[in-house]
Amino acid sequence: MTTKKMPPMHPGEVLREEFLEPLNLTPYALAQALDVPRTRVERVVREETAITADTAHRLSRFFGTTPQFWLNLQNEFDLRRAAAMTGRMFDKIRPFEAKADNDLMEPPAYRPKRA
Repeated sequence: MTTKKMPPMHPGEVLREEFLEPLNLTPYALAQALDVPRTRVERVVREETAITADTAHRLSRFFGTTPQFWLNLQNEFDLRRAAAMTGRMFDKIRPFEAKADNDLMEPPAYRPKRA
């Protein structure tokens, strides 16, 4: 039995399907409420652009969620899309293995600049 993976869900789909449509809000009305350009919300809802930290804060304030909710949706979308697009390319990368303790590089010492 083969399982077909669903494509990653863009946060704009969640915004559109779970917030705007049930609340009978338009992207224009939401943009006005968030004090952002109409095109910003329209592009997110059309799944053409990502949710930024600024937009996440505004959406969380308006809808009573958290900024992390919106950014987690965006991060999950980005990670799943990258994994799907690159697929086997990651298989070429081998994890680093130190041969002995003395093979590990130490980070350079921090030296503050003199005033």
